[in-house]
Amino acid sequence: MLLLINKYLKTNKTPEPAAGAPRDDDMAPVASSNAPTNRADHNHYLCLPGCVPARAKRGGATAVTTTATTTARASRHNFVKSAASGLLTGAQFTNHESLPSPPDAYAEFAAAFPLYASPAARADAIRDGEYPHLHRHVCLDYTGINLFSHAQMNSSLPSTSSAPPPQPSTWKPPFFDIAYKSPSLRTQVQCGDSAAGIGPAVTKRIMASLKIPEDEYTMVCTANRTTAFRLLAESYSFTSSAGGKHLLPVYDYESEAVSAMADAARRRGAEVTHATFAWPSMRIHGADLRKKLTRGSRRRGGRGLFVFPLASRMTGARYPYLWMSAAHEQGWHVALDACALGTKDLDTLGLSLIRPDFIVCNFFKVFGENPSGFAGLFVKKSTGLAALERSIIARSIGIVTIVPARRWSLHDDYSTELEHSRSFPMVADDVDVETTSSFSGPLSSTAITRSRTLDLEPDDATEIREIDAAAENGGFHPEEEPRAETNGGGHGNETEEAAMEVECRGLDHADALGLIAIGNRLRCISNWLVVALQKLRHPHGENGHQLVRLYGPRVKFDRGPSIAFNVFDWKGERVAPALVQKLADRHNISLTIGFLRNIWFADKYEADRAAVLELRATAGDGVGGDAVVTPGKRRKDAGADVGILVVNASLGFLSNFDDAYRLWAFLAKFLDADFVEKERWRYTALNQKTVEV
Repeated sequence: MLLLINKYLKTNKTPEPAAGAPRDDDMAPVASSNAPTNRADHNHYLCLPGCVPARAKRGGATAVTTTATTTARASRHNFVKSAASGLLTGAQFTNHESLPSPPDAYAEFAAAFPLYASPAARADAIRDGEYPHLHRHVCLDYTGINLFSHAQMNSSLPSTSSAPPPQPSTWKPPFFDIAYKSPSLRTQVQCGDSAAGIGPAVTKRIMASLKIPEDEYTMVCTANRTTAFRLLAESYSFTSSAGGKHLLPVYDYESEAVSAMADAARRRGAEVTHATFAWPSMRIHGADLRKKLTRGSRRRGGRGLFVFPLASRMTGARYPYLWMSAAHEQGWHVALDACALGTKDLDTLGLSLIRPDFIVCNFFKVFGENPSGFAGLFVKKSTGLAALERSIIARSIGIVTIVPARRWSLHDDYSTELEHSRSFPMVADDVDVETTSSFSGPLSSTAITRSRTLDLEPDDATEIREIDAAAENGGFHPEEEPRAETNGGGHGNETEEAAMEVECRGLDHADALGLIAIGNRLRCISNWLVVALQKLRHPHGENGHQLVRLYGPRVKFDRGPSIAFNVFDWKGERVAPALVQKLADRHNISLTIGFLRNIWFADKYEADRAAVLELRATAGDGVGGDAVVTPGKRRKDAGADVGILVVNASLGFLSNFDDAYRLWAFLAKFLDADFVEKERWRYTALNQKTVEV
């Protein structure tokens, strides 16, 4: 056996796939001398999302490695088998009233997935005690990392956090605001912020939770994810003595942040190419990506920037860490987009072995209630800093610093969220309108101006301008920074550091549950939902049309917690995703809409290409900026995107089985052919006016 393995390692040849059909080898990078080459091991090395395969050793260690791989493969097989045979076996639901009751469905779910039961009690206790608002609304539209709990934002509720509470005089809701500053990204990484204050305390707590070492990375706060991507594109050195470099993003959906990065890169002379994804699994088309990684000659300053998300925000497809290793070996700088990952997914063996040059995360205050927050751009000091250059444009994009929150309310101890959302810092006229502190959507410059005019007194506006001026110099306004009284004897610094200890219960709860418990929880819920959605069929016809069509991986051990789908009526026509989202919101379920793109069809799926792809016109196309052409109708317009408009549901670490069941029960209502019309009349009766849905 060892002789055969050595012979294979020496040849290191990849067989060509059959015409038009990618093999499993095409979905992952070619194994280098530092990576496993056995095909079966390569496809099954993930015992948890993000794990990296152990390097095979000679001698007696070979048997140990083989045993571990066999065990991991067996556990994967058993999981998929339990999901396929133990969930809703033989059932086909043609009426929403025929669904099993929540207790019966949960009993079958718990029997099929015993892994869910062990962490469920602790997670549900945290959810019940710290996030009671989640019982009223199902939140399936949040991606990012939750900093605080609902109970912490409403301090009258008891705490379940094990962390000792900080001094109440320095850490109260809404905890912090962001103030804009104008250094370049390179300067900010080199100089950073002052060592004391609330900003460094928050960033230190975040890096500790994400297990990102402070001696290797510097965290730069930006207004939001789009700002972080654009800032990186404006600061990255896309030009070299040998010519322009490349930008290679790996996304199977349209992303506003990636589009902003691509526009900035093209303007600065970079060539932008995108990875493609094989239909119908939506896995990376490996052969195509390998060609793009090796395209052109290796330059001294690198081939360019490789932007890799590890998991699809829309479909839930996960991608191997080895793609980052392959990109590094080919001379690329790697930017890891961790915004679609779970709260503890960065706490894996993968990042300890494959250190990306840049990492992007986003953070919001409270899951399911307050999407305001900021994004973090982590720059590796040894390699990432050398790839940056000073940019005048980047100075106005949206680097922020975290400052103590101002409380504008006259009747509460702290401001309400509506009042807090109006407390914008003074923004320069040339700052991009998306550099706001909210993830819920960009605010226009008119709205920002109006909020400043109506809500800020002259003295307050002056004070904020002074904060911004101080922030540009890397510090804070002395009147805004909390100070600790000193009693002499050299104890002033210790008291100040103690005063700046921060409590982020959202991070505490994720740390308490851990990577394995959260991963098992989301894996079980997402796979149950995939099975349950496929059991819904229209009653008409001998073989009724399926109500829900899924895009991406089906039942899979290492699928992500996101699901992309569309709803179809009894005639086989798609229900508009915007309509599904609107009706879900009326049933207290929050969903999002996305546009799948960069899809590659093998020859045997050529018939699906015409059936599923649609043309979405862009601005200036004459159809309208948001127009969508009926699926199957194709045109050769240069200013248009071809893809699939889908509905998306994303589970978070606080999501539970009841959230998935409520989504299932809502979608089952579309089995009633008159459901949409009934909802229209019900809404009209409640509001006494006709509203188009």
